[in-house]
Amino acid sequence: MNKWIQEDWTFEIAVKKGQAKDCRMGFEEGDTFSCQYECPTGFCPKTIPVLYTLCEIVRCGGNYRLKGSRDEYEIDFPCADGCIQFHLKAQNLAK
Repeated sequence: MNKWIQEDWTFEIAVKKGQAKDCRMGFEEGDTFSCQYECPTGFCPKTIPVLYTLCEIVRCGGNYRLKGSRDEYEIDFPCADGCIQFHLKAQNLAK
């Protein structure tokens, strides 16, 4: 595989709230993931569509304020099953 597109954004995902016993993936508070365009290794496949949509917002020039966040590039969101709460932080690499 030859990746030739240089990504402008990187994303940090952290489990903000939740217990391993309630999650099919075993996520718990403190677990972290990072990615640019690819799917984060070990991330929940059921929640990837939510994560991808949130990442696309900033890749296309938007921010998270219209989604209810106080911060432009940080937002909390639940997993697809509602048992885990994630915190997403987008960082622009081009700046």
